[in-house]
Amino acid sequence: MDMLEMLSGSLERLGRRRPYSGLVTHDPLIIGHRGASGYRPEHTAAAYDLAFAMGADAVEPDLVASQDGVLVVRHENEISSTTDVASRPEFASKRTTKLIDGQKLDGWFTEDFTWLELSTLKARERLPHLRPDSAGLDGQFPLMRLSDLVDLIDERSEHFGRQLTMVAELKHATYFESIGLGLDELFATELATWANPERLIVESFEQTVLDRVRERGVAARYVMLIDAEGAPADRPERPYSDYLLDSGLADLADVLDGISVSTALLDPRDAGVAGPSLVDRAHAHGLSVYTWTLRPENEFLPERWRRGSDPAQWGDWRGAFSAVLATGVDGVFADHPDLAIEARQSR
Repeated sequence: MDMLEMLSGSLERLGRRRPYSGLVTHDPLIIGHRGASGYRPEHTAAAYDLAFAMGADAVEPDLVASQDGVLVVRHENEISSTTDVASRPEFASKRTTKLIDGQKLDGWFTEDFTWLELSTLKARERLPHLRPDSAGLDGQFPLMRLSDLVDLIDERSEHFGRQLTMVAELKHATYFESIGLGLDELFATELATWANPERLIVESFEQTVLDRVRERGVAARYVMLIDAEGAPADRPERPYSDYLLDSGLADLADVLDGISVSTALLDPRDAGVAGPSLVDRAHAHGLSVYTWTLRPENEFLPERWRRGSDPAQWGDWRGAFSAVLATGVDGVFADHPDLAIEARQSR
């Protein structure tokens, strides 16, 4: 039985639709957040394969570096919550405490491992209390490199007969630069001959690394991630809120193609930071707008969309997702790509 057949069976068991049939609208883009991470341990080949089988237009890998300069697909460089590293006695001595972007963290960090060592680890579900079915798959899937995901995207693009997209997030770039692992150089070297704007979007919370990747000639669309609070690690003197002003949007539009914001920034009832006009204002400056992250569990939904008191229970995700899509965003990140596609098709 090949991977696609296994995925088809998985979809039937999940009570969702069968693998992608060939019809898709790109308004807005549906991006599998770390793959189909609501169903499979995030950033694994199984999660990415399932996202594409469900019909996702794109997938989002987070990228960090190993000790020997390999770009590894992990949400953070601290990997104790998403791998089995803590149970591996041969790596016990690598546990340490570090200051990453102003936050003190204790654990195991990718930059202290070679890729050969990391390749022996197995992925674990990051949210086992909310996603026990996915947690039941702990220990089954190895970690991935960027090169592995590129190969998978090429294979699945050919299989489905459509161009699939990668939305690559460069994580903790200032920190990695400080230890001699420049993500811009590693990324540009890896994707020099693969990249084109139709299949690659590069994003980061740090504009500096985006500028540097672009200057290295990587053909892509470039997007600034903007949080609801705080400031970028590369420019701590300028809070994220400044980027949401018309002057900030104009500055970004001079050098970048879009912004990516929390869903809370789209609705004043959730945050009130940017107001309902953020999408329209960004579009007026020529910027695309992406938003993160659509999730159906009560724990992640605004209060008005929750149902019951169990944080793991799915609330009124259709209402919540539809409200986000109605803002006119150009793309949404979703842990459950099939649900986002269903919401898009019902509009």
